[in-house]
Amino acid sequence: MRGMSIGAGAGRRLVLLRHAKSAWPDMPDHERPLARRGRRDAPVMGRWLRTAGLVPDLVVCSTARRARETWQLAQAALGGAPPARFDERVYQASAAQLLDLIRGEPATSVTLLVVGHDPAVPGLALTLAGTARDDQAGAGPGAVPAGMLDRMRVKFPTAAIAVFACTGSWDLLGPGTARLACFITPRDLTGGAG
Repeated sequence: MRGMSIGAGAGRRLVLLRHAKSAWPDMPDHERPLARRGRRDAPVMGRWLRTAGLVPDLVVCSTARRARETWQLAQAALGGAPPARFDERVYQASAAQLLDLIRGEPATSVTLLVVGHDPAVPGLALTLAGTARDDQAGAGPGAVPAGMLDRMRVKFPTAAIAVFACTGSWDLLGPGTARLACFITPRDLTGGAG
């Protein structure tokens, strides 16, 4: 997984990034910062995006501090500075609301990265991947790689990324128009360290 390039030659790509691990100080939820592990994991995921050929041309990020910090650290390791919009609608969105937000994004964006929260990010990822069958694993070019969907169903940890190859414009996004291309976690890249 480390050296693969998902971005090359693909159509539209949706990248869903759950914010990195946050701390729990006595402060409002919106203002919680990243924990030490989150500050370590976010750049790892930014480097992976670069290596995988998934440098976004647009980023939509929650306004919550932990999401903004995740994007800032990932972006620093990405090797680029794509335009980013901090959108309060991502914070506390449901999966359906997050999908509606993405459907309103400009058609000019080919690789769209959304930095958000649980349960919306995992919920949307499972909704989009929902038409895939586990028995399709390894069954040709449109298949979901073996075990990937099961792993995502079991747990979508902090700083994990789900990548979807999409057909059509963003306003048509939904189940059946996107294929789960990759699901990766910081642990996959660091060998479980930490």
